[in-house]
Amino acid sequence: GIKWMSSLEAKFNDTKDKKPTAEKLERLRREKINRFRNQHKISVQGTDLPDPIATFDQLQKEYKVHPKIMENIQAAGFQVPTPIQMQAIPVMLHGRELLASAPTGSGKTLAFCIPLLTHLKQPRNKGFRALIISPTRELASQTHRELVKLAQGTGFRIHMIHKAAEAAKKFGPKSSKKF
Repeated sequence: GIKWMSSLEAKFNDTKDKKPTAEKLERLRREKINRFRNQHKISVQGTDLPDPIATFDQLQKEYKVHPKIMENIQAAGFQVPTPIQMQAIPVMLHGRELLASAPTGSGKTLAFCIPLLTHLKQPRNKGFRALIISPTRELASQTHRELVKLAQGTGFRIHMIHKAAEAAKKFGPKSSKKF
């Protein structure tokens, strides 16, 4: 038999039968990510960028950040990542290079300290494994303070060296040759 239907019913049936394609789903996902970036005033350049995170919990779920580091983030009172942290942390956890700019007090220090400790995975007795160079003693002190708080209970040893003579006393006379 012949089935009769109005053109409106035919349009409805056509859209009901079509399943979203992978291409369409990817486009919708991209649009959602772009809306999120715009909402948080995150501007990015580059190709194949990882998606930003909306919560610190995503770090443990998606990137397997050490549970003790996650505890320390919460203990320090950080509930929601700042815009620089939302995008910079995933980029660095993917091993990508990053040049970021954000105002003072926006959370840049935490944005690079979390990936740094995550990449180091666990403490090892192999000397210095990461080096952060700061232009001022005040910034070095701030970075040192934040890293000590973040690494508490993980076994990492965080040091600040601001004078070579003091470093030789602290780490031994052979330290300059060793490191």
